[in-house]
Order: sequence, then structure tokens, then C-alpha cells
Amino acid sequence: MITGTQMRAARALLGLDQRQLAQASGLSLPTIQRMEASDGVVRGNVDSLMKLVDALAASGIELIGEGAASSGGGRGVRLK
Repeated sequence: MITGTQMRAARALLGLDQRQLAQASGLSLPTIQRMEASDGVVRGNVDSLMKLVDALAASGIELIGEGAASSGGGRGVRLK
């Protein structure tokens, strides 16, 4: 789905702080902080994860999953 590293990279590309991402996604600041602190894939309920991914997509972020077509390979994020 999404890793903590991808979340931090997406925020950096968008120039958002954690509070702004929380507002954009409708999640609480502690939830965003917990998700970003995750090692590997972010764990959480499906509704929260979908809110996060949808907010990032609406802001122009494309998540690159493991094994997805990418010249460098591996996970990542990019602007659409």
C-alpha cells in the first residue's frame, strides 16, 4: 500500500507539514505521525489508509508500488 518513507517523500514533494496532511486527509495529527513513524508498510484501518492515499492522489502524488514499472525499481512517489 504505502510506506512511512513514501508518506514523508510525498509530503516533501508537496511542501506540506504533517498538520496540513492531516487536514487534507481528514485524519488526526497523531494518526499521521504514527503512520509516518512506521517501518515498512503503514498499518492502519482501511478507511484511514484510503483517506490518506486519496488525499495524496488529489494533491498530485502517484505512489509507485513494489514491482511497479519504474526505471529505478523499488517503491517511491512522483508528481503526476
